[in-house]
Amino acid sequence: MNQKLEEFEKYLSNRNVAIVGLGVSNKPLLKYMYEKNAKVTVFDERDIDNIPKEDFEEIIRYEASYVLGKDALSKLKGFDIIFRAPSCMPTKKELKEAQENGAIVTSEIEMLMEMCPGTVIGITGSDGKTTTTSLIYEIIKEKGYNCYLGGNIGIPLFTKLNEMTEEDYVVLELSSFQLMNMKISPKISVITNISPNHLNIHSSYEEYIEAKKNIFKYQDRNGIVVLNYDNDITRECAKEAEGRVIFFSSKEKLEDGIIVDEDIIKSCDDRIRRHIISTKDVKLRGRHNFENICAAIAATKTIVDTDTQVRAIKNFSGVEHRLEFIREIDGVKWYNDSIGTSPTRTIAGLNSFEEDIVLIAGGYDKHLDYTPIAKPILDNVKTLILMGQTAEKIFLAVKEEEEKQRKKVDTYICENLEETVRLAKRYAKPGQVILFSPASASFDMFKNFEERGKKFKEIVNNI
Repeated sequence: MNQKLEEFEKYLSNRNVAIVGLGVSNKPLLKYMYEKNAKVTVFDERDIDNIPKEDFEEIIRYEASYVLGKDALSKLKGFDIIFRAPSCMPTKKELKEAQENGAIVTSEIEMLMEMCPGTVIGITGSDGKTTTTSLIYEIIKEKGYNCYLGGNIGIPLFTKLNEMTEEDYVVLELSSFQLMNMKISPKISVITNISPNHLNIHSSYEEYIEAKKNIFKYQDRNGIVVLNYDNDITRECAKEAEGRVIFFSSKEKLEDGIIVDEDIIKSCDDRIRRHIISTKDVKLRGRHNFENICAAIAATKTIVDTDTQVRAIKNFSGVEHRLEFIREIDGVKWYNDSIGTSPTRTIAGLNSFEEDIVLIAGGYDKHLDYTPIAKPILDNVKTLILMGQTAEKIFLAVKEEEEKQRKKVDTYICENLEETVRLAKRYAKPGQVILFSPASASFDMFKNFEERGKKFKEIVNNI
């Protein structure tokens, strides 16, 4: 039996427990807390009409109390322990007040890391973390180890703790929201890169960066942190690391680390470079994906042998909504990159193709700067089709770059996704690529980027 878990479960009996936000990560806690005889109250800022029926039925089934509506947190008083959803920022005054009054404010993911008996590998970053996380998971599974996938992807793992052993591995994709205020770090940590993101929610870029740093800040000397040498912020993180630092790079020929050297991914140790795999043998497209592979190799180099890494990498075909090939119509290839929720993600997508591109972009405004995307659009895109709240921002950024370069890209603004697909089909020429990479979040029209990507694929597949 996991001793930490056993002690925690004893502690829960008859305790007042608040579950703030009934999202994916917190829903399994209802049954768990019920079985441990805790007194549970669910807080959710949605009203009853906006909570899925099956979720509300779970609240009733496990005899939890509930407080709903936009002012729900005003009643967050008198609790021993509070589990916040990632979407509920720890900076909320109600959570701070509860903590000052003696409550433990935590999250499903933080408690998982506190009590996991196995080795935790955590991955964060502004871009590439899902692909890197999935690849690390596949590499470890390829060796035959028992491995769990969680965090932003996979399933909530806290309720699986009683199954885990010291020999197991837990691979977690961690967002800035999950990492905020966290006081524990994984044994092996990866930061793929850091660039402005989620500035509509974080109070500042500095707050966002500091949240990301928590993934390695509490490691001891036995910890490992994998950092992107090509990113100024992550490179500087090495100065704050207590444990071993492993760099990866697609631009520099490092003396120590994992690099992309022309078309070969290599491991560099003590100035000796060893060939690992050719990028031509990899199914993923784009230099950013080669960087993700480097990060995954670095994170698993103390766990598995190179042959295992290579087998897993060769078999890995990517993650849905990330430069996902849909179909070819009349000599034009269609790609779904709905994960492109920021300019940097879409720039990476644009740089992944040698063909001329018809780009469909635009969506919810996260208050990001679209100036950096203008030049890559002019360099790679023949036809630009925009929609959503950020359409005008992208249009103006591109227009300014057009005036600088005295160059023109055909641009159209549409009302909805269906219209963008019709225009893209009309203007795309054989040999070109149609890339759906919005450079924006989805919330103006869709629940999330997954729903947006599925809708795009549905429209394309029905042509």
